[in-house]
Parts: sequence; C-alpha cells; structure tokens
Amino acid sequence: MERLRLECSIALGSALDFTTHSTYSSALNSYVAFCRLHNLPVEPTPDTLSFFAVFMSHHIKPSSVDSYLSGICSQLEPFYPSVRDERASKLVSQTLKGCKRLYNTPTTRRQPLLPEHLIRVGDNIMRSSPHDDVLFATLLFTGCHGLLRLGEMTVNDNPRKQNARELSVRNSLHLIDDTMFSFVLTTHKADTTYEGNIILIKPLIPTLQPLVYLSRYITSRDRSFPLHPQLWLTSQGLSPTRTWFMKCLRGFQPDNLIAGQSMRAGGATLLATQGALPSTIQAAGRWSSNAFQIYIRKNPFLLHAILRSGHHVH
Repeated sequence: MERLRLECSIALGSALDFTTHSTYSSALNSYVAFCRLHNLPVEPTPDTLSFFAVFMSHHIKPSSVDSYLSGICSQLEPFYPSVRDERASKLVSQTLKGCKRLYNTPTTRRQPLLPEHLIRVGDNIMRSSPHDDVLFATLLFTGCHGLLRLGEMTVNDNPRKQNARELSVRNSLHLIDDTMFSFVLTTHKADTTYEGNIILIKPLIPTLQPLVYLSRYITSRDRSFPLHPQLWLTSQGLSPTRTWFMKCLRGFQPDNLIAGQSMRAGGATLLATQGALPSTIQAAGRWSSNAFQIYIRKNPFLLHAILRSGHHVH
C-alpha cells in the first residue's frame, strides 16, 4: 500500500505539465492576493470571481483572465469542489464577456515565414559553417515544413521548467530518401493520448530543400556529440532555448514582423497556396478543429491563400 500511495501521488502530480502547473499556481497567488487586498473570503463565489475578473482586466488582457480563472479552478477544486460551478455561473461569464468588450486590445500577429525568408537564411548559411548557424537554419526549415511550434523544438529558458522527456531524440530521426526525413515529436499541445507523432519533412516547393541543412547539421552534431541522446543540440551540447532561437532570428530579420509562430503560419500558408484542403492543413499542423478555424480567421495571409486555392472554409 505504501508503494501504491507513492506511485498514485506521482501520477496525480503528473496530470498537469510542469509549466502549466506553474502558471496555474501564479493565477492562484493573484487570486489570494486579490482576496486579501479587498478583505474577501478565499472561498470562491460568483460574486468573488466576477470581482476578480473586473479587477484583473484593468491590469492584464481580459482574454488572459479567462486562463487565470481556469488555473484557479484547477488549484482550488480539491478544497472547494463546487468552484467550477461557480466559475460557470451566468454572473461570472457575463462579467468576463463585458470586460472583453470594454478592455480587450487587438492581438498583434506576426507575418508568416515566406520562401524568400528561408532562401535568404539558406544562402547565408551555405557561406558559413558554424554549428549554431547550421542548427538555426535546420530548425527554421524543419519548423516551417513540419508546421511546428517553436516550443516543440526548443526548451524553456528557465531550467526548472525544462522536461527532457518532451525532447525529440536522435535515434528517432530517419532519412527516407534524397529529399525527405522524419523524426518523432514526443508530445505537443493537442496530443491528449501522449503517444507522440511522427513528423514527416519534405520539400513544399523545389527551391526549398530542408534535408540539405539537416544533413550538414547531423554531420556536425554527430561529430561533436555522438553519444548525446537529444536530436537538437547547440555547439555547447545544450538544447536550444527560445531566447537562443529568437536571437539567431533577429540576426537575419531585425524587425519584429517575423517571430517563432511565423514558422507554423508559413508552413500552413505554403500548403494552402498549393491547394491543400483545410482538413489536411489541420492534420499536418496537429490543430484541434476549433483552434484551427480561429487561426484561419485571424491570419489574413493564410485565409487569402486558402481562398486563392479555391477551397471554402466553413
């Protein structure tokens, strides 16, 4: 029984990703501080949660307050089992809706990564040989062609929030032919079964050849770190962080029009311009259906590409 209790505790502690748990804890801290500031009981009620939504909407975006409330429910449910019912009350939902109408600001969306961006990066890399430059180009081409999130190829800048089990490993990489390769993405946001996905990378247009850069990177990586299990490694033998990637990206694209999400948007746009069905883009990008429809509506580049290809988006 002692061993069963231990293993059960470990399993319960792993139900939420560490970074998600950290975010939820931060939301709870904000809620407790709010209650203390206004002499309110911590026990959640529709009134308390609606007051919290109004208060926080003056400090952060109301759309983020929605996530805060989810975190508060997750953290307080063991102590107040009815917290989710209080959160779902008409008073709280309508208050939050009103805050979004009053205080929300438009989301600034980055431009998709276009073929000319990739070609420019590739030309610069072909004239240089540093390991980190080749790694950056490989991640850029792979992320665009695989519709990958930046967080699926890099690690959190905070070492305490890094999870080695979420990293792709070298022995999952397979060269299929002279133009294609694949590797295993161990986990991602839409992977509710935690089975991972095989990511197939192939050229979307003839002028873009991701395997060219992968081959150069793997040669350098295996020469320097032959026994290291992780697939993506910098010249220091460490997994690339988001800050590292963005610093490299700013070296090639100084403005802020291109960011980490531009790889995913660029790959989707390329597929759309080639006539891919929206359902194919959704599957390739591992989107849940609702999230994908929102992404299309809010990304004019992708919507324009799909309309040009002759497909209708419902």
